[in-house]
Amino acid sequence: MENLYIIIAAFVVAVTLGRIIIPNILIISLRKRLFDEPDARKIHKRPVPRLGGVTFFPVIVCTMCAFTAVRLLSGQYLTELSSLRTICELLFLVSGLTLLYIVGIADDLVGVRYRKKFVVQIISAAMFPVAGLYINNFYGLFGIYGINPSVGILFTMLLIVFITNAINLIDGIDGLASGLSMVALVIFGVIFVHYQYWIYALLAFVCVGVIIPFFSYNVFGDANRGRKIFMGDTGSLTLGYILSFFVIKYCMYEPGNVMQMDSSPVLVAFSVLMVPCLDVVRVVLRRARNRKPLFLPDKTHIHHKFLAMGFSPRKALVTIQLMSACFCAFTMTAIHYMNNTLVFVIDVLVWTGLNVWFDKIISRREKL
Repeated sequence: MENLYIIIAAFVVAVTLGRIIIPNILIISLRKRLFDEPDARKIHKRPVPRLGGVTFFPVIVCTMCAFTAVRLLSGQYLTELSSLRTICELLFLVSGLTLLYIVGIADDLVGVRYRKKFVVQIISAAMFPVAGLYINNFYGLFGIYGINPSVGILFTMLLIVFITNAINLIDGIDGLASGLSMVALVIFGVIFVHYQYWIYALLAFVCVGVIIPFFSYNVFGDANRGRKIFMGDTGSLTLGYILSFFVIKYCMYEPGNVMQMDSSPVLVAFSVLMVPCLDVVRVVLRRARNRKPLFLPDKTHIHHKFLAMGFSPRKALVTIQLMSACFCAFTMTAIHYMNNTLVFVIDVLVWTGLNVWFDKIISRREKL
């Protein structure tokens, strides 16, 4: 019970720190004119500060360190931190986050070419296998179980870069990236609490805590009064990297690991991030088919489709969140009654069918 009290206290501290820091970032951004300027591709009509994500990394690290020390002093944490591997996982996570934080700030302030960002992302992705974390089992998906370490490590690095960029690319309307990330973090946090992986649960709920004040400014803030802020690449890269860490940690097969005894971790992890991940795959395949640059920004993401169908940004946010929740609920239920591969195929087919339907609605609206 004491572990839960510590997690709740850390959550409250993260919310409080975020609530204190974000208004100060707004003041600095307004004074230095550090804005995300509107253009033909973007939804907002007025310049909006884009450094909200600067809050995430320092608040997460500060809160985690403080409450980890509290648990050590209270004697609650000695068994968990007795594992050298756990310590290495957390230290390499912070190392990778530091690199992404630096490149994210640079991109938000002066811009960074995508090739350079990819290099930093690959270096950060390599941190997890070095710490001993990589996908080593598909749990029967496509009939695959154990994976050769060399294949698993390469796949893991690609997956980390993929998830990190998926969160970055879905950040197109107010609250979408942060909202989807919050839901995913809560699910991972509950899973880790259930199986008493307290340090990972602590990290998940601290992340949720720091997102909440940002979410309120991002979604409900008034740009005309200088009370609105975007997370920028700094925030989206931070959230994407932490989510990829949880995915790899949850999915890695370890003999005797109770988390993986009664479910399919790969599909559970996929379900909580299904919308941003499948949207990136769809957009990239569409660009490849049309022979367009794969990394050139456009207006073909799922949120752009909802706006083109006549949804307001707020209604698009709520609808996409509900759609993600439905996919997640179906997958987490179906894996207990159906073959893993069949569940995955159904998810992809339903996603494809929905996008075809959305395209038809947009086409009819354009003809009117």
